[in-house]
Amino acid sequence: MSPRTVNWGALRARRDGEAGEVEGLRERKKRLMRQQLSDTATEMFVERGFDAVRVAEIAEACGVSEKTVFNYFPTKESLILDHPDTALAALRADLAEPGVSPVEAVLRILAEERAAVLSWLAEQDDPAEAVTKSRRFGLLIATTPALRAHRLEMTEQLVVVAAEALAQRSGTTPDDPEPRVLATALVALWQIQFRSMAQHLDVSRTPEAVEEAVAADVGRAAGLVEAGLEALPRFTA
Repeated sequence: MSPRTVNWGALRARRDGEAGEVEGLRERKKRLMRQQLSDTATEMFVERGFDAVRVAEIAEACGVSEKTVFNYFPTKESLILDHPDTALAALRADLAEPGVSPVEAVLRILAEERAAVLSWLAEQDDPAEAVTKSRRFGLLIATTPALRAHRLEMTEQLVVVAAEALAQRSGTTPDDPEPRVLATALVALWQIQFRSMAQHLDVSRTPEAVEEAVAADVGRAAGLVEAGLEALPRFTA
């Protein structure tokens, strides 16, 4: 059966595998349980509303204890917004890679995330239902104060990690204005991608057409950030 939500854990596992860290049986079981919890929670939240579903109900539906749920997800909000660990690890690693500009590093991460979303869509038996589910998911995030606040917190975490990596590349500190501003601009590309995906994702477009349209939007925004970096060459070294 196709996953009901995008499997960010699989993306992390693939990255770890490329880095030489082969996923063991225990790690695979944990990843699959995490995905089951997130899938089930997302389905229940979208159907009934975030505030109407208790964590105990999600645990019961998955055949585990409420404590087990919180062993995997520290908060109720993180059950549905479950990819920040993957994004943080990717951002920390890719921004530290020698010879790769900060913009190029972020574009690579965003391309991987687009591929994960579009692969999920391509796996669904009913494309129209999948697009509807995706739109309902976005609406749930936009209309739930707790989830909007959690997403802002996730964004700030990305900015902090990006600022630290940029400061290390440039010999500055994360609290200096330059790495902080650049980090904020780089992380804003995630929001550009999210909005572009919501705009272009519909049943009339193939996944390939969506990829082309979203990549173009993100690329235009990235060009603005790249232009700003030209004035600060030490951050690209």
